[in-house]
Amino acid sequence: MIKIKSIIALLKKGELKFILKGIGKRFHSEVLAFGLKRDLTVDFENPNALIELKIRPFNASDNDYFRDENSNLGLVEAHIENCYVAVNTDNEPCYRQWLMGASQNEKIKGFFKGSFPVLKNNEALLEAAFTLPTFRGKRIMPAAMARISEKGVDIGARYIITFVDINNIPSLKGCKRSGFNPYVLRIEKWFLFKRRIVFTDISEKLLAKYNKDLMPSKK
Repeated sequence: MIKIKSIIALLKKGELKFILKGIGKRFHSEVLAFGLKRDLTVDFENPNALIELKIRPFNASDNDYFRDENSNLGLVEAHIENCYVAVNTDNEPCYRQWLMGASQNEKIKGFFKGSFPVLKNNEALLEAAFTLPTFRGKRIMPAAMARISEKGVDIGARYIITFVDINNIPSLKGCKRSGFNPYVLRIEKWFLFKRRIVFTDISEKLLAKYNKDLMPSKK
């Protein structure tokens, strides 16, 4: 039902190309993503955004800011716990993301259909990052992501993991600035609408690509 509602919302917004792309992906495709990890016991200086931010738990009134953005992918409706928002000095939400601990393994498996490895007791999954359009370009993602990650201590997590497509360079750079580094490769294969997911070691070739893509640009 959630997926149907999402498709209807996309059709209303004229996103037919997006829907067709999704269908094509499920017919035959292979998508690679880096699994990234941050160790909360390692000293790290969190980056700052261009505006002052505060991290707080998501509450029902925040839905008014995110409802029209098709940004939660059904996570709110599925009652996935530990959602946080970054707010500005006027308590206006700018960014939202979920931090899910091992106690939610069954919910994660049921909702994401095996997209993520089973969490160990000292791990937490950071997922579904979304910056509201009016706040983009202010370096909010790495600043908020780093601070939300530290909330993992409250649920007994030492390691925070997240996954990013290997070609999504801006997000990979944001994760790097938040203290995350590659530790595993996820291979997602679709053929005739059937999906298979494998987690494997990162090859030297892909790691070299990652390091090259994230090198500071020369001026």
